[in-house]
Formats: sequence, C-alpha cells, structure tokens
Amino acid sequence: MELVNIGFGNMLAKDKIVVALTPESAPIRRIVQDAKEKFDLIDATCGRRTQAVIITNSRHVVLSALDPSAIAKRTMESS
Repeated sequence: MELVNIGFGNMLAKDKIVVALTPESAPIRRIVQDAKEKFDLIDATCGRRTQAVIITNSRHVVLSALDPSAIAKRTMESS
C-alpha cells in the first residue's frame, strides 16, 4: 500500500483516493456537510484553510490544506 502525503504529515492510501476537488462550489460544500453529519468527515487541515476536499472509495471525505493540484502531483510522483 502506497501512501500520499496530504499535508502536515497526514497520509492517505493512494489507491483509496477517488477525486480531489476545490471546496468552493455549493454541491461540494453540501457533500462536506453531509459527511460531517454522518461522521464520515476527516479534517486533516491542522487548523488551516481547506484547499481540497478528497473523496475516498469508502465514501469518506477528507479535508486538506493542500491544493488539489499539489495532491494530484504527489499522487503521480509516488507511482
């Protein structure tokens, strides 16, 4: 299992990542709110502003302080 650094030493299994999105749109904000209510939200921002919303294949939602393009780059580099 390969891990990807999603910021501040937090790691996520590379094969579990489905998509990394920006949090600005209303549908993404609804996804985050729904995940929070269902206790499926993982906040890995360490108190920083959320730059990316990562959705996993287990339908968990992970918040990251890294930009989605940085996460994509890190995912490609670890290949």
